[in-house]
Amino acid sequence: MTAPLPDPGPPADPLARLVRAGLLTGITDGLFSSVLSVAFYGSTVTRLFQGVASTLLGPEAMEGGTRTAGIGLLMHFGVAFGWSAVFLLLVMRSASLRRFLAGPNGVVKAAAVYGPFIWLVMSLAVIPLLLKRPPSFTVRWWIQLVGHFPFVGLPIVASIAARRGARP
Repeated sequence: MTAPLPDPGPPADPLARLVRAGLLTGITDGLFSSVLSVAFYGSTVTRLFQGVASTLLGPEAMEGGTRTAGIGLLMHFGVAFGWSAVFLLLVMRSASLRRFLAGPNGVVKAAAVYGPFIWLVMSLAVIPLLLKRPPSFTVRWWIQLVGHFPFVGLPIVASIAARRGARP
């Protein structure tokens, strides 16, 4: 039987970790979604982020040009920072989570749960509440579920959980 890992303590410089996690997640998830939209779905990056904006602004956001695409991009980064802040708070308040993250493959394991969890909450609760319609379980939905592990969960968890003394 192995002795439990010691608690490595809360992350050093939590604000820097939050900024890094939010920016990195916004960029990686934005690139992932943009590549899917353009290369596989025959759409544009502008339409992608207009679609994001339409969750708050309504369907007319799809006709708003670069202005509403810019609003959608800001919303996208806002969500990335929000979920990064949630994970940071969990890590700061939970010694057991910090020990788990410090264990073998802890960051990857946590990201494999946290990323898809984010997609489930967003696609099954937040977006349907805003759009007042149920989710559609298409191939795209499943691609997003799987893609949220490497492109959302991993940047958040790795940025927040970087160990002291290690290059974050």
